[in-house]
Amino acid sequence: MGNAVDNYDAIIIGAGHNGLTCAGYLARSGLKTLVLERCPQVGGATLTEEFHPGFRNSVFSYLVSLLDRSVIKDLELNRHGLTLLHRPGGALSILENDHMYLPRDTARAQEVISRFSKADAEAYPEFESMLGDMGTLVRGVAKTIPPNFGGGLSDIWRLLETANGFRKLSTQRQIELSELMTMSIGDVLDRWFESDPIKGMYGFEGIIGNYAHPWTPGTAYVLLHHVFGEVDGRTGAWAYAKGGMGAIADSLANSAQAAGVTILTDAAVKEVVISNNKATGVVLEDGREFSARAVAANAHPQVLFGQLIDPALAPEHFRTRIESYRSESATFRMNVALSELPRFDSLQHDQTGLVAMQNTIDICPSLDYINTAYEDAKRGGWARKPVVSMCVPTLLDDSLAPEGCHVMSLFCQHFRRELPDGEGWDTVKETVADGIIDTVAAYAPNFKSAIVGRQINSPLDIERKLNMVGGDIFHGKLSLDQIFSLRPVGGYADHRMPMKGLYLCGSGAHPGGGVSGIPGKNAASVIIRDFRKR
Repeated sequence: MGNAVDNYDAIIIGAGHNGLTCAGYLARSGLKTLVLERCPQVGGATLTEEFHPGFRNSVFSYLVSLLDRSVIKDLELNRHGLTLLHRPGGALSILENDHMYLPRDTARAQEVISRFSKADAEAYPEFESMLGDMGTLVRGVAKTIPPNFGGGLSDIWRLLETANGFRKLSTQRQIELSELMTMSIGDVLDRWFESDPIKGMYGFEGIIGNYAHPWTPGTAYVLLHHVFGEVDGRTGAWAYAKGGMGAIADSLANSAQAAGVTILTDAAVKEVVISNNKATGVVLEDGREFSARAVAANAHPQVLFGQLIDPALAPEHFRTRIESYRSESATFRMNVALSELPRFDSLQHDQTGLVAMQNTIDICPSLDYINTAYEDAKRGGWARKPVVSMCVPTLLDDSLAPEGCHVMSLFCQHFRRELPDGEGWDTVKETVADGIIDTVAAYAPNFKSAIVGRQINSPLDIERKLNMVGGDIFHGKLSLDQIFSLRPVGGYADHRMPMKGLYLCGSGAHPGGGVSGIPGKNAASVIIRDFRKR
């Protein structure tokens, strides 16, 4: 590293939200920190773009819930530009000739559910109470650093702390948690409910960013992963970031720079330098070199070990597991610019209907519908009738579109990264996007004619633009063998990688994907602890 242009305490690879979070905490502890981003702008998946003249929207991630309150407070994100717009709450499911809108008020939700099943209406309050209890517990676990297999006293202590949280649950809740951690979302919902609409609504939560059918074991945990978030203390609540998700990245970058962090964009890392089994710095693709006492990667584990570091330098047991790490979320992401709001046939477009549309709007009427989408993708590469989750942020944030116009986010399942028969996404993605629009237009006849522009990101686009292997929005499947102490690899769940001074601070680490900032914060705490030991 004799040609290094500068020396740092810590270098962060990737200016996504976790990398910026990690940098912010490191700088506040007094460490000289550099963030390197290969793209022209910071943000990674938390990005806002103008995709049609006058129309802006979040490009990839699009909702706020998992973003940890401590990150917002510690890094003073509100002071640095972040404003959250609270949705009224609930979810809207579009059905064949009908709809189901479940408001946050439990009694009102029961009235809606009773139209489909009296028994389901009676079961609903206890189901929601159970999810609330589980969300609180899982949030606590998500914010901890998992114990390592074969670790020392600190790992044993963390294991006991986790077990103590489990012990505090009632016996019934302990049983339910064990089931949610191991069962399929379909089997769990079949146990609680009898009607299709409510099972379809919650079933979608088990396959968001998860290439699986509803009866795949472990999919119930993905539901838990999505309910541990909170907005202003409300578990499971969701909000929009004013100005789009790029506002989160911008506020994190502003906060980090105010603390002394240097951020370089258009600075793609070519190699992490390893000397005597220790990370000592990085080399950029343009030839620049930087040295550091610690390197933290906000990158997919298979990018870190495969593109930036020769896997042969890692222990064999680590290398073989990283090579077999599963990464595919089967997600297709679209934005559309609209001249008017979609008008769903089954929804009254009065004030009540507009309030419902301020929340998530799903086309996922049953578990069988999800399963058909999965089987379609398994056979032909993509779902002909996909699961579609939609948001219209302009109903709360009029800064994103011209007056009277709107933008809509469409998050769609299931779409394989690798297509059969030699087909490529660059060839078929426009046709596939047309099919998604047709799916929505079947329920909202004016939708197609209202579209004045669109932005398409296939699984291949997600992989190329974000360096997410397999187009996986979570940096790896949230399956039972890739969570908690097994994420990304057993024995390395505490953010420390096999080489000294090398850390993982992105979604490939516990607790996984979603815009939480927790992997970045936890990685920073480990790095700071290691510096203090030195």
